[in-house]
Formats: sequence, structure tokens, C-alpha cells
Amino acid sequence: MEQALALSQSYAGRPETPRILATAGIHPHEAQLGDQAALDKLDHLLASPEVLAVGEIGLDYYYDHSPRGQQKRVFAQQMEIARHWRRPIIIHCRPSEGSSNAWDDTLEMIETNWSSTQLGGILHCFTGEWEHARRAMDCGFLISFAGNITFPKAEPIRQVAGRVPLDRMLIETDAPFLAPLPYRGKRNEPAWVSRVADKLGEVCGMEPEQVASSTANNFFRFFSVAPDAVS
Repeated sequence: MEQALALSQSYAGRPETPRILATAGIHPHEAQLGDQAALDKLDHLLASPEVLAVGEIGLDYYYDHSPRGQQKRVFAQQMEIARHWRRPIIIHCRPSEGSSNAWDDTLEMIETNWSSTQLGGILHCFTGEWEHARRAMDCGFLISFAGNITFPKAEPIRQVAGRVPLDRMLIETDAPFLAPLPYRGKRNEPAWVSRVADKLGEVCGMEPEQVASSTANNFFRFFSVAPDAVS
């Protein structure tokens, strides 16, 4: 967790480099390592202003690298830490193949344990259905789309994207994973986020530049970051 913060701090103040901001969290894959020492480390990192949110946190029932009970426990514990520090949360959610099980559990936990904070969060690399997006937005979340929205079989994701209001949308790369077309299979790069904007523009019937500008402004507004703080 501390490596992202170290990168952020090492590049701070360099006028030739876009500002790098960080998040910190215990991914559901590593939930079995989420002991008190790890939670204490997260709590300590959140004292740094460069750490904007707690994440990626959530549930992953596709790989089940950690037992589901432990994933839920660590997810809930991190929400409590985020509540204390008044930070939003960034959600990783991946259900079992052909199921919505992780989405059902994730949204139930958000609605029960988090929505009352009014801090909201981000559904990272969204792959769910419209109902999942709608319930999350009702809890103050933004929906973030990644390079996989360009894949031929991603029509269900594109259909959801076409219904998400532009002011509730973000774009991302999920680098080094999910390189968009025509780079699929290669190491993803931050610059290729423009391909996500291109596809969303196509889906939503607007110019890619409008998608880029609006989603950037959504980020600034949600995290209360001044636009001139990021190149």
C-alpha cells in the first residue's frame, strides 16, 4: 500500500510531471492477509493528504484467492477506517462466472454499512448490470469504465454505460491490465485511457473530448481537487 504513496510524494512539486495521487486498501485477493497490523498500516497511511480514498476494496468471488467470509470481514473493517478518516471508497467487485453473487453482497454491504456516511465512492472497472450501477449511484457512487468497454463481447457493459449520466461517470485504464483495442494483449498504459473516452463517446453519442472533459471534472469535484493541481 505504501508504494503508491511513495511514488506520489517522490513526484510532488515537479512542474514537468502530472501530479500523482494515491489510494490505499487491502484488495479482496489479499483479504486473508488483512490482520490487525495491515489494518493499522492502512489507518496510518490515511493520515497523508495524498491518499484520496480507501481502495481497491470489495469482494472477488471469481478467483476466491481469500475465503469469502474473510473478504467480507476485511471489507467491513476497511469501511470503518474510511468512515473515521472521511474518505470515499473504491470498489473492486467480481462475481462467480454467470452469477451476480459478489455484486449482491457488495451492494448490500454498501447500503447497510456505508451509505449513511454520505461519502460515496467509485465502482472501479465496472462490469455489472444496470441495477448494480443504479443502486450504487443511489449511494453516492460514480461508475468508472475501463479498457474492456472496447472489447467485442462487452456489449452489456456498453449498454449500461449508455444509461449512466455523464456527471456520474469516470474513465480509467486499470493499467497494466485490460489494454483497450487495438492494444489488447499488451501492457496497458495510462495514455490509452483516450480509447475509453473514444468508445464512451460513440456509445453516448457525444464527442470524445466532451467525455474526457466531463469525466476529468467529475474527478476534481468528487475528490475536491483543484483542476490546476493536475496537469
